[in-house]
Amino acid sequence: MRPKIMEEIEDLRGINSVKIKEAHEQGKKVVGMYCVFSPAEIALAADAISVSLCGTTQEPVEAAERDLPRNLCPLIKSSYGFGITDTCPYFYFSDVLLAETTCDGKKKAYELMSEMKPMHVMNLPQTAEGEDALEIWKNEMIKFKEFLEEEFQVEITDEKLRDAIKLMNRERDVMKRLHKLNAHKPAPLSGMDMLLSQWLKGFNVNKEEGIELVERLIEEVEERMEKGIYAFDEKAPRILVTGCPTGVGGADKVLIALEEVGASVVALENCTGYKPLDTMVDENKDPILALAEKYLSTPCSCMTPNNDRLDLIRRLAEEYDVDGVVDLTWQACHTYAIESHYVKNFVQDELGLSFIQIETDYSDSDTGQIRTRLEAFLETMETDLILA
Repeated sequence: MRPKIMEEIEDLRGINSVKIKEAHEQGKKVVGMYCVFSPAEIALAADAISVSLCGTTQEPVEAAERDLPRNLCPLIKSSYGFGITDTCPYFYFSDVLLAETTCDGKKKAYELMSEMKPMHVMNLPQTAEGEDALEIWKNEMIKFKEFLEEEFQVEITDEKLRDAIKLMNRERDVMKRLHKLNAHKPAPLSGMDMLLSQWLKGFNVNKEEGIELVERLIEEVEERMEKGIYAFDEKAPRILVTGCPTGVGGADKVLIALEEVGASVVALENCTGYKPLDTMVDENKDPILALAEKYLSTPCSCMTPNNDRLDLIRRLAEEYDVDGVVDLTWQACHTYAIESHYVKNFVQDELGLSFIQIETDYSDSDTGQIRTRLEAFLETMETDLILA
């Protein structure tokens, strides 16, 4: 039986759809964002609401394929499809869009989307190493700040930025504490409940209410742990999921399959999991510089090299005592697909753990095949554990 507060968290999908409409009608500005490289703090400092627009469902893909190639990442097609079909309230009520140059597919799709709404594109350096990269990214932070000031006719002061940084750090801290509950063996939360809790934070119109809700979820889970109530049996194989961003409504099918065949997904390394929570914004530095440092440190496959991702996988694998790693790659996501080679070698050779890569899209056409592969993966992993 799952925590009772998960029902409130699930209800957020409907509640926030209404709240974003009410906020828009009251004159509140909305900034739609697509990536964890996007600095929500600058939007908050402009007295705007920041919302995630990343598509995670199959429904709008068919409409998107009228303009976009079929062999394109489903995340891009879903995001674009929501825009052209006006079926996402967060896109509909966004006053401006914030885009970023994380991959070629996104860059070109953003050109089409810029015809729908005012858009600002942040040009991300291709490496996080060196002072030049940091200086470039710092300047991009300044340009975004100036864009919002002009669009919304506001002044974004250092004081407002510092207040927004503190608020976002509090949100990261509470989400990190929630995630770390699953370091316990057995895990008190299912991977799906963890994903849902963290994915929905991107749609919270009121950050304070969102933080308070997760605080109550943590409190309930800790009480359940004291009573010996957990999501899985202690013998369930513990899995770390890495790779592309996931979400609810189609992008969650691998997590669903994993837990249906008996695995306990204890950690999510990806963008909708622990990755954006790992590093806080330094509250004692110049706010623009601190934001540039924090967001540039994101270990995304669009960066070269991306050794920090391997470091994060190592830390999570050790802290969460995982038995195996599942690398989720969306079809046509070339950076993650290529990087899977390095991740596989690292997980198997350096960490001595079982590894499998699943490459798929949002449709349900291959769910049976995925389930069969994961069942075989768990059987092999259990055999390896016995022999070890």
